[in-house]
Amino acid sequence: MSLENTPRFGNAVFEPVVTPQQTEELARLAGTIWREYWPATIGAAQTEYMIEHFQSLAAIERDIAEHAYEYWFVRAADDERIVGYTGGHVEPETNRFFVSKIYLLASERGKHFASAVIAFYENLCRTRGLRALYLTVNKHNELGIRTYTAKGFETIDAVETDIGSGFIMDDYIMEKVV
Repeated sequence: MSLENTPRFGNAVFEPVVTPQQTEELARLAGTIWREYWPATIGAAQTEYMIEHFQSLAAIERDIAEHAYEYWFVRAADDERIVGYTGGHVEPETNRFFVSKIYLLASERGKHFASAVIAFYENLCRTRGLRALYLTVNKHNELGIRTYTAKGFETIDAVETDIGSGFIMDDYIMEKVV
């Protein structure tokens, strides 16, 4: 596969997820990454619930069809291996991009791919004339909070969201103006 016309930032290439086969691959990758990282923070039961409701093939297809989500595989620029995925959508009412997902394989964390993802979104916002990007981050995700703060995000709110079946997402909302 040739990725020569895909966006490159830092050590990463961003491949748009557009075909049904890519969407299926994305859902499999999401399950792998979530099971690597989240059980230690939110427990196995909530991890599986969130995969089913927010990261499964059906959830990804729903977000694309109903909420204009865009997804990208994050690939290493040196050998084009998939290192993670990202996705979100424009919020016209706030003139911001909501970054819903930045997830990297455990073996690829600490290699500056998250910095490349943030640079990708900063560029996307500038190109589209959006004023900011924002995201939610679990209050116990210390690595994520440190990374976003170091990249110029500011905490603008804290929310507890009931996602059903007795599960709560306990997050900070962080924003970066571009």
